[in-house]
Amino acid sequence: METITIIFAVLTPLCTIAAFLFARAESSRKRGKEDGEILNEVKTTRRMVEDIKASYDKLDAKFDSLTERVTRVEESSKQSHKRIDEIKNKTVKKTAKEE
Repeated sequence: METITIIFAVLTPLCTIAAFLFARAESSRKRGKEDGEILNEVKTTRRMVEDIKASYDKLDAKFDSLTERVTRVEESSKQSHKRIDEIKNKTVKKTAKEE
């Protein structure tokens, strides 16, 4: 009977230690997996941000181009209005002379 008690006395701490080490290893694996998933999500988010930034840069360049074009159109429109006004004035003067 004493031998059984001694065997249990020795096996109980060994089983406890083995269970502790197994649980710790399992916990470490789970933590590693979670860390890997988080790292993957961060990388995916970083790529998405870089894509958005590239799209923004392209849109910014297009906006600058359109701003330039609108400025040129406005200048051309002003010149056209001046010419139209000159033509009107000449026509009005000719009409006034003929009357």
